[in-house]
Amino acid sequence: MPSPTRPTRRDLPHLLRVTAFAIGALLALTLVGGILHQPLLIPPLAASATLVHSAPGLPLAQPRNVIAGHLVSALIGFATLAVTGPGPWGAGVAAGLSLGAMMLTHTSHAPATATALIVVLQSPDPTAFLALLALGTTLVVALGMLPGRIGRHPVRYPVTW
Repeated sequence: MPSPTRPTRRDLPHLLRVTAFAIGALLALTLVGGILHQPLLIPPLAASATLVHSAPGLPLAQPRNVIAGHLVSALIGFATLAVTGPGPWGAGVAAGLSLGAMMLTHTSHAPATATALIVVLQSPDPTAFLALLALGTTLVVALGMLPGRIGRHPVRYPVTW
């Protein structure tokens, strides 16, 4: 695959639009994570938002991968936590297992491996954590759809569901 070309002045409105929507998504995620006292969940969701906004055509950025990848990883994290208890060893195992589970389910999403790691390190309440994760990933996807509906956009997100 050839390297991307440098943006030109003609691309400036698109870059500004994508940047504005990415800022909106990240502010919303930070607000929700802060209110619900889950600040460690924000970094993997921020990485997801970055993929969705900067590379909307990549398979890793598609809604199925974003939402299901994080949820599969969280479930792997909770299962690993039940077996190993909290700690860095279990967190590393959970992250690795989540990678394999995402590949098996065709929901690969690189930032989601951190979700499994966070579950094992934090030992959060499963119901609250999964609800917040579902809300956060849905928000990332929904806000990722907006730039393509407003103005000229090279790739309309999502490419696939």
